[in-house]
Amino acid sequence: MSYTVEKLEKNKVKIVIKVDSADWQAAIQKAYEKTKKNYQIGGFRKGHVPFKVLAGTYGVGIFFEDALDIILPEQYGAVLDKEKDIEPVDRPDIDINAISDSTLEFTATVQCKPDFKLGKYTGLVFETEKPEVTEDEINAEVQSKLDAAGAWVPITDRAAQKGDTVVIDYSGSVDGVKFEGGTAEKQNLVLGSGSFIPGFEEQVIGMNIGEERDIVVKFPKDYHETSLADKDAVFAIKLHEINVKEVPQLDDESVKDISEFDTVADFKESIKKDLLAKKTASVESKLENDIIEKIANESTVEIPECMVDNQIEEMIYEFESRLQYQGLKAEDYYKYTGIKRDDLKKQYADMAKKNVLFRLTLEALLKEIQIPVSDEEINEKIADMAKEAGKTFEEYSKYMNDEYKEYLRRDIITNKLFEYLKNNNTIK
Repeated sequence: MSYTVEKLEKNKVKIVIKVDSADWQAAIQKAYEKTKKNYQIGGFRKGHVPFKVLAGTYGVGIFFEDALDIILPEQYGAVLDKEKDIEPVDRPDIDINAISDSTLEFTATVQCKPDFKLGKYTGLVFETEKPEVTEDEINAEVQSKLDAAGAWVPITDRAAQKGDTVVIDYSGSVDGVKFEGGTAEKQNLVLGSGSFIPGFEEQVIGMNIGEERDIVVKFPKDYHETSLADKDAVFAIKLHEINVKEVPQLDDESVKDISEFDTVADFKESIKKDLLAKKTASVESKLENDIIEKIANESTVEIPECMVDNQIEEMIYEFESRLQYQGLKAEDYYKYTGIKRDDLKKQYADMAKKNVLFRLTLEALLKEIQIPVSDEEINEKIADMAKEAGKTFEEYSKYMNDEYKEYLRRDIITNKLFEYLKNNNTIK
């Protein structure tokens, strides 16, 4: 392989690669092995036609597309391994300059990481707040834990009230015609939660077990399903169950049941420590974000559009993955909400650009400051993780590969970077 590298405007690089004839012919042979099962010629069993027969019948060019899929990443990757200063941030555009059964030359044009002129990063002034936990916050968390420990109890001697969880069947229609998604059986509904159409839950209140009732509601004008927007609908309701949550009282006995503590005082003190730790972490995270934002604004960089586009796609992928984890397909979400994927792209655009800017700022800082991390520091981190997991260092570390250790190294470097920045700037 021989190649040339030419730097273009706006941090683009053009790489012209001439592939060795032997490597190209080997890729063609691999393409033949991959695709020969698809060919059949008289006198040969399907998948057993010799290379020379296929090449003589159809021409060697029938293998070029698959051979290119094999050889292009190999050759392009080999150049990047040698040219360490080329840092692509996008897939390359490929142009084939010359191709035959023994010759291949192609051009890869790729956007590289932009030049970053780091601005002032020491001697700056930042303001932060002192994390504090109020008694109201402690009480709210205590109540939340009591609520979580509560048990649902069926009610049979009264009508449904606000705050109850009822189990209902419903069937909705507009102008006497049932509509898609308007029918369900044994549906749980918390009365007063506002999770259904306005006016729906209020009309279920007062129903008794076994009762059937028709209720009339109006869909909102901005309802996501435009065919139903601002329409009157009739729902036939049947109520099957009424359930209410019984929440334990706050006393020492209840505390023993729902926690590892014996007294209300110890329970509340533990909650206070947890809340303070969370607030402290939140305050520190905001401070670190403010530091990077100010340094980024002091710096100069022209971010390539492709980096923002790739970040947007990554954010949408994470969003759709969260939906899937919750049991909802992305296409169903878009359908039911009326939101389009392009709407998300616009919504994420500013945040994506900010994320890219912050990442480039961190990289520039780490390159400038050169923070060392020893093997001992990585091992200390692993030892702490092992202790939390109730394992020995040897037991825990044997499951860690080099890739995860590299992740730990980067995490330690980032923490030390922020420690450096806090120590070399004024924090009020």
